[in-house]
Amino acid sequence: MPDGHLLGDAHSGHTYGRLVTEPNWIQTRSGRRFNLNYPDPESIDIHDIAHALSHICRFTGHCSDHYSVAQHSVHVSDIVPRRVALVALLHDAAEAYVGDVSTPLKDLLPTYRAIEQRVWLAVQAKFDLPIIPPVVLRADATMLATEVRDLMSGSGWEPEERPLRMTIDPWSPELSAVIFMTRFFELTGGQDDNRRR
Repeated sequence: MPDGHLLGDAHSGHTYGRLVTEPNWIQTRSGRRFNLNYPDPESIDIHDIAHALSHICRFTGHCSDHYSVAQHSVHVSDIVPRRVALVALLHDAAEAYVGDVSTPLKDLLPTYRAIEQRVWLAVQAKFDLPIIPPVVLRADATMLATEVRDLMSGSGWEPEERPLRMTIDPWSPELSAVIFMTRFFELTGGQDDNRRR
């Protein structure tokens, strides 16, 4: 679609607005404009992240109940040492801007992986995060094994890690967002300026 093309209903002639000429941006929940080609850390907002991740379902929606990326992130942050709990909570934060694409599809979309990496680097800069450490990657895999056991039926998964003894009880999107933000404030000393000092 050419830049500036009117969006609307071809039959009724009604238009819904005009695309701005700057390409490759999305509007976030807070109304910010987020450029996917040149992600700016200053356009990243923790409330946007919590809202989006709480509405994005894991496993591209193919689990038994709506189980959000936000809830997954909270659980990952709960099972790692506190010193890496913030990066664990935000390890999937880029998905708030690029969506949760399944790994098999990512493997077919190298351009997507490059965009996701750019967004992740902006998240890292915004929140002063380290490179995701191995302990967080293992916790992520442990939660995956637990989620497969509790939320996926008849699958041929062979998880890399053993599942936890806990049983997953999916939260609503609204509750997921609240708990995600509560965990964020707990780990950042209650700061609401989106940046650790």
